[in-house]
Amino acid sequence: MKEQFKKFLNEEQDPKAIEKITSKLNDLLMKGEEVGYIAVQKKPAITVFPDSIVLTNKRIIICKPKNLGLSMDFTDYTWDDVAGAFVKENILGSEFSFNTNTDLSISIDYIPKIQARKIYTYAKEQLDLLKNPVTISAPSETVIQSEEIDNEETVEEVETEEVTNFAEIIPVTTPSYTETFEPIQQAQSTGERKLSELSKEELFDKLQNYKKLLDNGLILQGEYDTYKKEILSYM
Repeated sequence: MKEQFKKFLNEEQDPKAIEKITSKLNDLLMKGEEVGYIAVQKKPAITVFPDSIVLTNKRIIICKPKNLGLSMDFTDYTWDDVAGAFVKENILGSEFSFNTNTDLSISIDYIPKIQARKIYTYAKEQLDLLKNPVTISAPSETVIQSEEIDNEETVEEVETEEVTNFAEIIPVTTPSYTETFEPIQQAQSTGERKLSELSKEELFDKLQNYKKLLDNGLILQGEYDTYKKEILSYM
């Protein structure tokens, strides 16, 4: 904690006062609360126990030592309670003050000018954030997601169309007549009866089979004519 507040020692803050406040703030800060600035009173006369003011992102804390510095009174005001902040520069230091919504006026004088300006600026920033909170919305992300979904649907449609077209141009392969019916020469070489051994009825049936092959487009006209001529020569 002490390391965290060393940054407030470079603008005329009393190191002993900062150290004492630091030891107390360790137990005072709420979850998510961060100290923005610490200003320490500096009177013309020697002040052993000066007052201090701590500004956090949640509230203003007034620190006043008592009992010869053995204890300290803390009074805090949330930014919701603060109506306005003011700073008045005098010859010997500045006076920082703020008003509450219940018409209370709190002030600490003899604040070094640079410290007074810092706490005034920080207070104005917190009050502005309170009046104009930053809201995070993501309509653009929703639009982007919708566009991505549309694009995905478009891609799927195109891919489906391409596959369909591709299927349309693939020629349908049909079995050759050699897979269903063997030609005359092959049939004769495999031990089947020769044409000369067949009766007229059997020759006629074989001719009818070749005619069916021709009608179904499984053989060419020239092939059918050759088979027909050969079969008719034995009838």
